[in-house]
Amino acid sequence: MLEVVAALIRQGDQVLICQRPPLKARAGCWEFPGGKVEAGETLGEALKRECREELAVTLAVGDVVADTVYAYPDLTIHLSLLEARVEAGTLTPLEHSDIRFVRPESFPEYTFCPADQLFLDKIKALV
Repeated sequence: MLEVVAALIRQGDQVLICQRPPLKARAGCWEFPGGKVEAGETLGEALKRECREELAVTLAVGDVVADTVYAYPDLTIHLSLLEARVEAGTLTPLEHSDIRFVRPESFPEYTFCPADQLFLDKIKALV
């Protein structure tokens, strides 16, 4: 099972979502920013590294707010969603097709990766 982290980054009553680029698995789907946890990393360290690499920002990382196990056809992941806020840098989509802050009530307008979709109701209750 692959350990994966995602960030719940808020801006007022909106949260950051990112669109997966073409030619990647689940291309065009929306997700919460993050990625794979490398050997020896904590969840927080992995999330900070991934967001530095993918969004050019430094994060302050908080607690895990939700987690799930999801079996995609090509892999099974344990996905943890952590509270986070941008400490430094400007959000820049270095690997995603698009990034947006959206209100949770607009989630139905976006096609989310199935694992991320499992967090939508939890996020609506938090924001």
